[in-house]
Amino acid sequence: MFGAMKSTLTLHVVSSLDGFIAKKDNSVSWMDSSGDVYERGVTDDGAEVLQSIDCYVLGARTYEHALQLGWPYGDTPTIVVTHRKLPSTRKSVEFYSGDLKKLVSEILAPRYKNIWLVGGAILCQSFLRLGLVDEIRWMIAPVILGDGLHLFGDSGMEQKWQLKNVVAYKNNFVKLSYRRQSTDSLA
Repeated sequence: MFGAMKSTLTLHVVSSLDGFIAKKDNSVSWMDSSGDVYERGVTDDGAEVLQSIDCYVLGARTYEHALQLGWPYGDTPTIVVTHRKLPSTRKSVEFYSGDLKKLVSEILAPRYKNIWLVGGAILCQSFLRLGLVDEIRWMIAPVILGDGLHLFGDSGMEQKWQLKNVVAYKNNFVKLSYRRQSTDSLA
């Protein structure tokens, strides 16, 4: 019944031009737009994309940060990968501690078609190293931080990705969309 469904796991991340996703103190205030406008850019196309997401996956620090921001994930099912005991504040949130391949193949893929991995850095690197990511949606902010938490860090081995799309936004951000070149699937 569920086995026939093809799941896609998308790594969605925002980084600086020099590839950092947060400052050393984990702050992300640099993501705020300066107000300058790139005239040939498009406006946000996020509403349709957000409605298509069946499940979010995030790490403990990203979860805690999301709670501070006012929970941007709505009632969409969310899996928090953590070894720590964290407060359960929403019915849509589940906690998971264990093998990431098992998480994807036995828990996520049978239940969800469009899965988004949204942070943090170490969790994203682990998913990449294990070959669990099908797509990368990389938003690049128009700022150079010089130091901080590196986006890809040690993601294991060389991996080839195929460019699907490039979008320039009026707020000066650029979105690169890539698809894994191999035909590996989640389920």
